[in-house]
Amino acid sequence: MQANSEHHEHDIIIIGAGVVGAMVARFLSRYDLDILWIEKESDVCTGATSANSAIIHGGYAATPGTLKAEMNAKASPMWDQLAADLNFDFSRCGTYVVAIGDEEREALEIEAAHGAANGIRVEIISGDEMQRREPLVNPDTMGALYCPVGGICDPWDVTIAAAENAVMNGVTLKRLTCFEDFIWSPADPKRITGIKTNWGNFYGRWVINAAGIYSDSVMHKAGVRPEFKIKARRGEYYILDQNRFTMNSVLFPVPTKVSKGIVVTTTLHGNTIVGPNAEELEDKEDTAVTAAGLDEVWNGARKLVPSINKRDVIAIFAGLRPGGNAPSAKPGVAYHRDFIIEIPREVSGLVNLGGIESPGLTAAPAIAERVVELLQAAGETLQEKPDWDPIRPARPVLRQLSHEEQAALVKQDPRYGRVICRCENVTEGEIIAEIHAPIPADTYDAIKRRTWLGTGRCQGSFDMPRVVDILARELALDPLEVTKKGPGSGFLARETKIAGPG
Repeated sequence: MQANSEHHEHDIIIIGAGVVGAMVARFLSRYDLDILWIEKESDVCTGATSANSAIIHGGYAATPGTLKAEMNAKASPMWDQLAADLNFDFSRCGTYVVAIGDEEREALEIEAAHGAANGIRVEIISGDEMQRREPLVNPDTMGALYCPVGGICDPWDVTIAAAENAVMNGVTLKRLTCFEDFIWSPADPKRITGIKTNWGNFYGRWVINAAGIYSDSVMHKAGVRPEFKIKARRGEYYILDQNRFTMNSVLFPVPTKVSKGIVVTTTLHGNTIVGPNAEELEDKEDTAVTAAGLDEVWNGARKLVPSINKRDVIAIFAGLRPGGNAPSAKPGVAYHRDFIIEIPREVSGLVNLGGIESPGLTAAPAIAERVVELLQAAGETLQEKPDWDPIRPARPVLRQLSHEEQAALVKQDPRYGRVICRCENVTEGEIIAEIHAPIPADTYDAIKRRTWLGTGRCQGSFDMPRVVDILARELALDPLEVTKKGPGSGFLARETKIAGPG
């Protein structure tokens, strides 16, 4: 790779393109700032954001007095406007904590008290009412805690929408760009003036650490919070066929001290997701599924919904989210694995975001808003752009249109009439639109994240060769250069057939 030799000073450099980084970039794009945003992978939302339960938490579960509780409560009402502005799907389908047996029934009172302390409306309903709302729930259910403002989203869609809006408003996103170290002022060894990357040095007055599971490594490079360490918390999941098994809402078990437990939840795409478990690892790249872990997930799910059947499973996967040992950022509040959202006193020029575990997805817009407030409190003048556009336009999705709308779209562009993914009815026109979007989808997985192709019963068996051909054609690549998720993940090794004459 060629080094960046230009000594151009950005106003802000953001490290990390998960949902928190994307929301930060989008919120800051409102202001007259020169913003550079880097991501070490080939696409946005490939870390913790890419593999989670997709739940927007109501805010009752977080320990009162923590930053988690504050950010969750502030963020939850923001999601409706965000969904409208950024054109992503979002549903407040409601969430339930289901109590099996009398002992667990008592635990609902504790969760309800948390909700009251956090200002979140919740209601304890009877076991009979729970079964009326979700007929497949365990018949031994003694009651449930209902949170009407809880909901679901597609974390891929949310992150991509926020990221595209940031880029459309002038943020520069560099993918495959790895943070290596900080650059320090020669005149002040405690002032950060930029970052070193695999593409050379980039300079800026502020650096925002939104590196997710690697945020501890970034802050340690700055000499901040050396005692703080993130362990990867692996969670394993099953995905069930939407045509064979459906749920109406989100079912939680009574939580444990380290986890909200094995969840059985509907999704915006109609599938049911089961998981995750919680296993802390030293390896921050280990997304392997395990027999023991999957058994734990399945058994936990059957406690909530005994009728689930493995014949309905179409995929299994594991995701990693940040676990950590951060003390609470609020005086007088006990240790609660709390969020870190700060401008640390030890150095200047750093905004530090760490320990953003659940409910980090939910809290992301409030965290971004807090970053803006921290910069303003530090003396940063934030002048709003007169031409800032909060809207990220939607692109056509054929399966969501009426027959009349489909016919009109296909007449306008026949490529929308060629189905590439049969399971999810994704067309060539949709794929091409994503390849040429504000953040180009230039790998198979990038297209999968944006269109949902390859997620159905056949798991991409039918569409993959066709997608490779489309990517090669649209990006002027040899098919051997097309990858699944960036460098080192090529699909094809060599040609096996030579076309004959004619």
